[in-house]
Amino acid sequence: MRGARRTPPAGLGTATSLEALQRAASECRACDLWERATQTVFGEGKKHAGMMLVGEQPGNDEDLAGRPFVGPAGKLLERALAEAGIERSDTYVTNVVKHFSWEPRGKWRIHKKPNAREIAACRPWLDREIALVTPRGVVCLGATAAQALLGAQFRVSRDRGRFVPSPLAPYVLATVHPSSILRAADEADRHAAFEQFVADLRIAVGALAGDEAPSARRSP
Repeated sequence: MRGARRTPPAGLGTATSLEALQRAASECRACDLWERATQTVFGEGKKHAGMMLVGEQPGNDEDLAGRPFVGPAGKLLERALAEAGIERSDTYVTNVVKHFSWEPRGKWRIHKKPNAREIAACRPWLDREIALVTPRGVVCLGATAAQALLGAQFRVSRDRGRFVPSPLAPYVLATVHPSSILRAADEADRHAAFEQFVADLRIAVGALAGDEAPSARRSP
């Protein structure tokens, strides 16, 4: 029945490993998104990664595969990380929301931005992921992730690439979501957006390497 269960399963508070947390998350019914999603898409990567990357939600490809960032945006992210000096396998990637939010358009399932209630329902899973991974750096990918973790006043267009004081990790910054680069108007715009994306990631990589990039600026 729609909306019959509104609390995360008990395993959320007792999970002491990412594997246990993932099993518990697969049973989450804290919002209605699970009803139309194929499955829960939990985070993946190095268990105690220095860098955690947090996006908005899984897309259609991720929903079908059960893994985060495996579609076109994920491939672009992987390439950008490599250019920034870190392999995806050395990071942990996840999303603020663990189920695919979509609306039908003909035969296609089109991304629909999760609402505040859905984001709030999923937030305990992300908090627990961060607690278990204990990253030294958290990179928010896009406005939804940045505002969920850094506050509604945060603007990626204004504050991207700047370290923000946060209890989440010693180094926290935001940049664009890689899907926004794919939506650029033409090849020249895509190239410029990609280069700026890589530059933001390099700031985080440099800080984690103990050699913070000179262009990085901490917000007051």
